[in-house]
Amino acid sequence: AREPERMKFVKILAVGAILAAGAAFAEGDRTDPNALARSELMKIQGMNTGILGNMASGKEPFDAAKAEAAKAALIEASSKIEATFMEPGAADPASEAKPEIWTGWEDFLVKANALTTAATAVDVSSVESIGAGMGAIGGACKDCHTTYRVMK
Repeated sequence: AREPERMKFVKILAVGAILAAGAAFAEGDRTDPNALARSELMKIQGMNTGILGNMASGKEPFDAAKAEAAKAALIEASSKIEATFMEPGAADPASEAKPEIWTGWEDFLVKANALTTAATAVDVSSVESIGAGMGAIGGACKDCHTTYRVMK
């Protein structure tokens, strides 16, 4: 008689875990088109910053063509920040964008443009030169995210 009760308990725990995971997943789903566009833009920036950072740290072998492509993609994506963030959209509970972006628009643009400047300036001709430029790229990201991103 003990075993069936234990199995019921395990099943209840399993169902609870599945429901909790589903709720967490749903919470992470953006529904507002503006929030979706912003999220996709940030993913592109993160991916390309990661490529350069991994080369600089030796986690990934240096590849001049890949480094140049990552730099170009980072410049292109960062130059779209203003247009992508122009419209705040609906209050999307999964959005990581703080409302201060739109109340502090000019400062936000200064911080966003600092990433474009840093990405444009990075020399991707060697591991050492990428490493030298990553501080400015990372600093620009951190400066903006500290002020304008909801940290989860």
